[in-house]
Amino acid sequence: MADLPPSSLRLNQPVFWSTGVDCFGPYIIKIGRRTEKRWGIVFKCLTTHAVHLDLLTSMDTDAFLMALRRFIARRGKPHELLADQGTNFKGGSSELQEAFKALTPELQAQLASQQIDFKFNPPHAPHFGGSWEREIRSIKSALHTTLGAQSVSEDVLMTVLVEVEGIINSKPLGYTSSDIADPDPITPNMLLMGRRDPSLPQVIYAETEILSRRRWRQCQALIDQFWTKYIKSYLPSLQIRSKWHQEKDNLTIGTVVMIVDQQLPRAMWPVGLVTAVVPGADGRIRTVKVQVKDRIYTRPVARLIKLPCLPDS
Repeated sequence: MADLPPSSLRLNQPVFWSTGVDCFGPYIIKIGRRTEKRWGIVFKCLTTHAVHLDLLTSMDTDAFLMALRRFIARRGKPHELLADQGTNFKGGSSELQEAFKALTPELQAQLASQQIDFKFNPPHAPHFGGSWEREIRSIKSALHTTLGAQSVSEDVLMTVLVEVEGIINSKPLGYTSSDIADPDPITPNMLLMGRRDPSLPQVIYAETEILSRRRWRQCQALIDQFWTKYIKSYLPSLQIRSKWHQEKDNLTIGTVVMIVDQQLPRAMWPVGLVTAVVPGADGRIRTVKVQVKDRIYTRPVARLIKLPCLPDS
């Protein structure tokens, strides 16, 4: 396993300087007598582990760019944005680059330092974004258990997401003492707001209020359900886990490999040749380019199986 990346060590930079972004959902909302789909988007500071949640009306480029503008207006512009190969993220990066090229040379010179550096994970490599992917898994599993198959109004879903954001940002960043005389632990909310957790006093309603016609009571009952599932599924996972501690040889150019892809049809086993390697900061190879017939694919080594070399004949 690699050392912590530089994006996790921006100690002298503001919150959300290095940010990971991803989407989750969909969720069903009620608008009058019809239903529509909504998606969630999470922005996670890779240094302080603070999160920012928002709601998307669709999964296209425009919806992502508007969510990014709302995020920048509230949290400030990130220096770098890390994401997967989603078409909405790739399209958003291209749209911003084209808008920058359309500016006059004088404006380009002044705004060159204000550009957002988009960094994309290799295809089929969700573990490259483990920091924010793990957060999404916690949110999704708890929300799925909380909401289930029921549909809620859009303002209830939005309120639930924002309160979920407050719950996640109020978790301690380190060791918590059981001594009541010790100071409060540092939380992402303290770094964002400069004060203790500002949440309102809790209002406890019965679980039957989830189906209530009172949206306020329904919202609070859903948050209580989320909190219960969150502390059961997420907090135990913060324990240290050992993974990838054994040293293995790096893949080299000319190695014959088989690509593992769950989306391929049955009995398809693409075998190719490693034509280029992408070393990490520590010199280890975690991403390579594989040539299969006349096409070249970029894949993580976790999705490749090394095969014995075949004779030229």
